[in-house]
Amino acid sequence: MIKKTVLRKYARLIATVGANVKKGQEVVIQAELDCPEFVEMVVAECYKAKASKVMVEWSHQPITKLNIKYRSLSVMTKTENWEIEKYKHKVETLPVHIYLISDDPDGLNGIDQVKYQKASQARYKVFKPFRDQMDNRYQWCIAAIPGKAWAKKVFPGLRTSAAVEKLWEAILTASRVAVDGSDDPNENWNRHNEDLKVRCDYLNSLGIETLEYKASNGTDFRVGMIEDAIFMGGGEDTLLGNFYNPNIPTEEIFITPKKGVAEGIVYSSKPLSYRGQLIENFSIRFENGKAVEVHAEKNEDLLKAMIEMDEGAAYLGECALVPYSSPINKSGILFYNTLFDENAACHLALGAGFESCIKDFDKYTLEECRAKGVNDSMIHEDFMIGTDDLSIIAHTRDGKSVKIFENGEWAF
Repeated sequence: MIKKTVLRKYARLIATVGANVKKGQEVVIQAELDCPEFVEMVVAECYKAKASKVMVEWSHQPITKLNIKYRSLSVMTKTENWEIEKYKHKVETLPVHIYLISDDPDGLNGIDQVKYQKASQARYKVFKPFRDQMDNRYQWCIAAIPGKAWAKKVFPGLRTSAAVEKLWEAILTASRVAVDGSDDPNENWNRHNEDLKVRCDYLNSLGIETLEYKASNGTDFRVGMIEDAIFMGGGEDTLLGNFYNPNIPTEEIFITPKKGVAEGIVYSSKPLSYRGQLIENFSIRFENGKAVEVHAEKNEDLLKAMIEMDEGAAYLGECALVPYSSPINKSGILFYNTLFDENAACHLALGAGFESCIKDFDKYTLEECRAKGVNDSMIHEDFMIGTDDLSIIAHTRDGKSVKIFENGEWAF
């Protein structure tokens, strides 16, 4: 049994290092019905950090599935006045957002995907202007707690209670929280951020124009960089100057590539969990920066639907570098959850890019960042391509070629 003192350390890490709640800020916590006691701990830690108000928004996958089944498309696409007012309030107050994920990777199997997609597209158009106004101005953090169904998916050979306990241990270890409570997770994260910054500084000194990926599974791919884009990793600052760590855990160093500059084919190295279903053993071929051909052994239609969500969904928004020997990959656990699996291997993301990856992005408007090549989309879906023999060569703007990955590991 994980000690409550350890769980409180994890809750404190999420509130103070992840979201970095400041005195007087409002906080919104989104969580499933799993582990309500832990959610209570996070609420308590937010108040200890002097939050003025903490609100919890509960959801439940089985209810989501019922809503999709029984609501008409017109009801699903309708936006209520109170929803608009809620977003207006968020734009005005910029509450900190904490997302505690515990979804069943297969929890939405069997839903009407076309209906769900149309409803998502319609509602996205309504809320997008509000999200754009909030972008890069508020702190947020995604962390995980073990749901029963998720735990059984990861550890199918164990009884449910034992699987949940095992998943708790895996989540805490990946998040740099010692299960025996012997260390200070906050200090662990400070050191981790420093290590990531050193690597970012080196990569940013190279002046990279393109990255070239090759692996024995068939991956053969080149992608272009925005001229003044920078590599980032670990914590980052909002436009208001508040430092936060958006993902707990994280092992990646990432950059936003230039929309329209990508050629070749990539093969997945891990399943992709999307809309409560798994897409497995897939490949994506790019021409002129766009995904033009996809294949998958499982849920190929879902993969095709994903890249058709909007015009930007077929273009890349992120290139992320993660050594194959990352702690998450070394654990040998397939989490069936992107927050963890993306930090086990190098990955790409289809969909929206990050304006914050543009140097001095605060000096540019959102439209100017997009004109530079930052992709815009309603989705941002990471998929893993890292293998134990992946090589990545950086071709610089002054004509040099620098190997930055060899056999799945940093080459510097």
